[in-house]
Amino acid sequence: MLIVISPAKTLDFDTPPVTDKSSTPDFLNDSRALIKELRNLSPADISGLMSISDKLGVLNFDRFQAFKTPFTEKNAKQAVLAFQGDVYTGLNAGSFKARDFDFAQKHLRILSGLYGLLRPLDLIQAYRLEMGTKFSNARGDNLYQFWGDSLTRALNQQLAEQKSRILINLASNEYFKAVKTKQLDADVITPVFKDWKNGQYKIISFFAKKARGLMSAYIIENRIKKAEQIKAFDVDGYSFAPELSSEREWVFTRRQD
Repeated sequence: MLIVISPAKTLDFDTPPVTDKSSTPDFLNDSRALIKELRNLSPADISGLMSISDKLGVLNFDRFQAFKTPFTEKNAKQAVLAFQGDVYTGLNAGSFKARDFDFAQKHLRILSGLYGLLRPLDLIQAYRLEMGTKFSNARGDNLYQFWGDSLTRALNQQLAEQKSRILINLASNEYFKAVKTKQLDADVITPVFKDWKNGQYKIISFFAKKARGLMSAYIIENRIKKAEQIKAFDVDGYSFAPELSSEREWVFTRRQD
C-alpha cells in the first residue's frame, strides 16, 4: 500500500528534527532543472506567477537563488517535518517513533511541484511552487507537463516492489492531477471527510485537510497494509459511512454537538 498526500505552503526549518535519519529525493536532478529556470524570474515575476505578495515574491526569489546541492542536515530538513499546515497538524510526525518513520518511509509519499515525489525523510530546502502553477518551462506550459509520466511510473514501480495494488489518495485534486490514473497499475481509494453543518454533511476544507493527516497517521501508527482496515478509522469523531460511499470513494462523517 502507498499513501499520497500534498505538501504545504507553510514550512518550519527552525525546529530541530526529531530524527537523524534522512534520504535524498529521487527526482533531485529534475528539481535542479526547474530551479535553473526559476532563477530567471524576478521577484515581481514570481509574485505575479504565484499570485502572492511582493514580500513573498522576494522571499521565494531568495529561496530559488539559495538552492544548493548536495543536501545535508545543515542546509535542508526532512520533508515530513519541514512541511506544516492542516494536513501536517493531523499527521503530527513530530511525535513519530523510530518504527513509525520506518513504516512511513516505505508507505507514505508526498507530491510536490518542485521535488516531484518525496518520501517522508527526503531532505528538502525551503521553497514554494504549487503543482497547479502555470510556469512555462522547457518541458511544457505548466508543471503537470514538466513532470509528465514520471511520477506515475515511480508510483507503479514502488507499488510493484511492495507487491501491492492499493493506493490511498489523501492528496488534494490539484496535486493528484499530476498522477495519470489511467496509467496507474493500482486500485485507487479516495477517502472523503464530511462534517455535519446546516442539516447536511459537507466537506469543510480545514477539517478535511486535517483529517487527511489524521488518517495518514492512523495508517502509519497501526501498520495498516490492507485497504479494508482503514474503514475502522475512528479518530477525532469520524466514522465510515457506507451508505454515502462508493467502491473507490470512501466517505467518513462526523457530527459535533
